[in-house]
Amino acid sequence: MANNARLRALFWWRKWAKRDWAIAVVGFTIIIFVLTLFFDSGNDQDSSVALPANDLVDLTLLSNAKDKGAFCLDGSLPAYHFRKGFGSGSNNWLLHIEGGGWCNTIETCLFRQRTPLGSSNFMERQVPFSGILSSDPSQNPDFFNWNKVKIRYCDGASLAGHPESEFKNETKLFFRGQLIWEALMEEFLQLGMSNAKQAFLTGCSAGGLAALIHCDDFQECLPKHVAVKCLADASFFLDEFDVLGNRTMRSFYDEVFHLQGVAQSLDKNCLSRMEGSQCLFPQNFVKNIRTPVFIVNPAYDFWQIRNILVPDVSDPQHHWETCKLNIRNCNHNQMEVLHGFRSSLLHALSEFQQNQEGGMFINSCFIHCQTWIAETWNSPTSPRINDKTIAESVGDWYFNRRAVKQIDCPYPCNPTCYDMDFTQH
Repeated sequence: MANNARLRALFWWRKWAKRDWAIAVVGFTIIIFVLTLFFDSGNDQDSSVALPANDLVDLTLLSNAKDKGAFCLDGSLPAYHFRKGFGSGSNNWLLHIEGGGWCNTIETCLFRQRTPLGSSNFMERQVPFSGILSSDPSQNPDFFNWNKVKIRYCDGASLAGHPESEFKNETKLFFRGQLIWEALMEEFLQLGMSNAKQAFLTGCSAGGLAALIHCDDFQECLPKHVAVKCLADASFFLDEFDVLGNRTMRSFYDEVFHLQGVAQSLDKNCLSRMEGSQCLFPQNFVKNIRTPVFIVNPAYDFWQIRNILVPDVSDPQHHWETCKLNIRNCNHNQMEVLHGFRSSLLHALSEFQQNQEGGMFINSCFIHCQTWIAETWNSPTSPRINDKTIAESVGDWYFNRRAVKQIDCPYPCNPTCYDMDFTQH
């Protein structure tokens, strides 16, 4: 239970995120979330999350950003955290893009300007590197000694916004996600990534979506001999009806798409086949990605349940409230709906499952983002499928030790799951 308490501390942002919902002009917006330990120094942290000082990595402002016109929403410089590799990993690079939802209106983007998700002025000066970013070989056996970068997310559109969509008025919002991505690549190449032998682009949630959007571009940035692969964690957002039959997520993405002008960053093949905003859903473009991709996703992703399947606007009587806080509270009918959502995920992944170069780890846990947290990435009590942790599965796939297409049985069959319980926070 102590580990579960620690994970609740990692997801403390769920409570305050409801403030952002009030800002949405249509009564709905995506919960802004920050997957990091120290977002708000005013929040009490469980002592179990304390980490040794050498696990903390300093913030670096993107040095070439100003010349490139690459700015966060508020015009501040984008940032990242970099830890140099060593030993056999000296010429290998792992990049992880932070998650944090999206902003779909001027109001929600202005709100983000005053948070680390829209301004480097509010970012923590040090963050812990754990899970897939850890330098501990017991926690991160395959990537512990690689050069590792945590890319901070401050544009609100999965690093895909374009300045042509900026409003030339008093809001002074910057939609520069694509320019941020390009400036980051240039800086990392100068830092030594141009000499890479192996490279791995990863991300969580909205950051994982950014990793998928830019996966082929990442490969094209590097010399042809470099072994390049990508991973998206909790990023396979579904284009599904909510419980009232509304396309809530599709409507939301449509607003992001038009507000920040993301079309130029999206898959051209997808854009030629369907409405542009639908090309933000991985199910509509993942098959077009040429670079090998690994999908990590819980079948009962609590973020998707709360925002795609049962957004607050579609549950005015709060019948789902206790279920959304703890999956163990769901009644029989609610569980049938959740199982149906799992079936939709597996159906959306069915074509990708046939991709020989692709890999997946789809467990039946009630959680969101599992690769950057030690307890869920690789520990004695980590979630497993066929006795393999996420770290072991990803490593087996990345290094071609075996094919990995891990799909869990339906909830509640897997006793190794970390199922989040927000009723106790």
